[in-house]
Amino acid sequence: MRFHKYHALGNDYIVLDPRDFPSWNPAPTAEQIRVVCHRNFGVGSDGILWGPLPSQKSEFGLRIFNPDGSEAEKSGNGLRIFSRFLWDQKLVTKPVFTVETPGGHVQVVIKENGQLLTIAMGSVSFDSAQIPVALTGAPREVLNEKIQILDREFSFCAATIGNPHCVIPLSSVTPEIAHKYGPHLETHPLFPRKTNVQFLQVIDRANIRIEIWERGAGYTLASGSSSSASAAVAHRLGLVDRNVTVHMPGGTIGIEIGDGFSIMMTGTVNKVAEGKMHPELFAVKV
Repeated sequence: MRFHKYHALGNDYIVLDPRDFPSWNPAPTAEQIRVVCHRNFGVGSDGILWGPLPSQKSEFGLRIFNPDGSEAEKSGNGLRIFSRFLWDQKLVTKPVFTVETPGGHVQVVIKENGQLLTIAMGSVSFDSAQIPVALTGAPREVLNEKIQILDREFSFCAATIGNPHCVIPLSSVTPEIAHKYGPHLETHPLFPRKTNVQFLQVIDRANIRIEIWERGAGYTLASGSSSSASAAVAHRLGLVDRNVTVHMPGGTIGIEIGDGFSIMMTGTVNKVAEGKMHPELFAVKV
């Protein structure tokens, strides 16, 4: 029951190779995921990366699970971590390769012996039908719509890069805002698949700051897909240029916005630990 733990700017994931878990076919259960990710009763993480898996279109397949047991379509930090794992385990010998997730295919470029990675994340869409967002009226780009949460009305934008995002532009952002309003935005009826939430502050034409409430995980120090969506929204609103540094509590990610809102994401990965989980870990239900 071997595990490999990494973090990307404080957003930590556990990589589990299915070949080490033959009885967990085809994937860990929600209960197993919750135990492994639990900070007190398990190894502790912001999610599980289950792979490598077979893929018909890419060199590797990957499934991503949140600590509450739900599955995510895509994760920028998770993809960087999984790619670093493949490099460390010598499952790839060339620094450029592809990975498939339920949220789409990406191309990975390994740099600095796996400590820095660039990923072509795909293209951002603001279309309400694709995200999805259950707005009244005809499908449209979700830009500067209104939403009432608790005691406050927000103007929000929504986007998808294979997973849904709700971006709230504000003059300043704090962890307290994310903790107070994030859970209610994540589960709001406007978002039938729930949503990741970013509170966005534009610093200047090349820098933004975000606080993140992640779907299925809660308050998060950093997120690659959140960085991608937030930078794309800021650019769509005309507030930033095409090269953006995204500042988060855990550190920074570089985003390059190409034609059609294609996204190149560059960020670091650090290895934390590897070891074996004891069967007694699963004696507790969480």
